[in-house]
Amino acid sequence: MEEVVDIVVDFEDYFPSMMERYGAEGLMMELCNGFRLLMDGERGLITFESLKMKSVVLGLSDLKDEEIVCMLSEGDLDGDGALNQAEFCILMFRLSPGLLMYAQ
Repeated sequence: MEEVVDIVVDFEDYFPSMMERYGAEGLMMELCNGFRLLMDGERGLITFESLKMKSVVLGLSDLKDEEIVCMLSEGDLDGDGALNQAEFCILMFRLSPGLLMYAQ
């Protein structure tokens, strides 16, 4: 029987304030910078290994492997087990309910 992992993450949504401060273009540049920070330099993707390694650098060393897999699978639209830049950006926007006011 497969175990279901239920993960709840509480975070503050800074995207609306970033949008106000940087504008749409600036926010996209910051998202691209975040992607590059987390990606595997050789593959050009955020992989399980790159996210696990970089999470330690970012002070998130207590993330479990299951949590990292869930994070990746949440945004993995093409099913390759990793996030490309477009998938990462889409995921970040989906996770920011505060940005909905800018979509109108």
